[in-house]
Amino acid sequence: MRMRCAVWGAMLGAGAAIVGRAAIGTREGPAVDGELFALANGQRGPLADRFFEGVTELGSLYAASAAAATLALAGHRRAAGRALAAASVTWALGQGAKRLVERPRPHDGDPEGTRMVIARPKGSSWPSSHPAVLTAFTHVAARELGLGWVARAGLATLDVSVAGSRVYLGVHYPSDVASGLLMGRAVARLWPGARP
Repeated sequence: MRMRCAVWGAMLGAGAAIVGRAAIGTREGPAVDGELFALANGQRGPLADRFFEGVTELGSLYAASAAAATLALAGHRRAAGRALAAASVTWALGQGAKRLVERPRPHDGDPEGTRMVIARPKGSSWPSSHPAVLTAFTHVAARELGLGWVARAGLATLDVSVAGSRVYLGVHYPSDVASGLLMGRAVARLWPGARP
């Protein structure tokens, strides 16, 4: 079981790197990423703006800390600690990758064509930390709590919603968030204490 988790984790991590490389370092990648960004970043109205502004911060370390505190207060200290630790390591890995890759954010590459709904975050664009952090947290917490498939599907929907919000709000390209989702999933798969 451990070997299978390690293989899956390595494949997911490699997938994150491949998505980033294809989007940044190939001839067609930036154009495709830009077209997908333009589709997702378009104006959908004030209700959609408020929804995505609200949901996006669920991928922050602050939100992970609050969720961990809630789990701990509910008597799930082990799950809280493991999920927060996984989210924190994922954040650190993402920040390291950002410094290595230094991909400009959409607004830097196309200021006139990017609709910025929130303030520009610090750091470079690839990978997106918010979906990575949330995905690592939700997957480790779900495993530790022994949640069933319905709850896991709901958490996965939340992960994808946060990822989509980052593109909609104008701060990441689609490949950034796809790589973030894969990175978070890879860390969760490799995280110690995995239950079968």
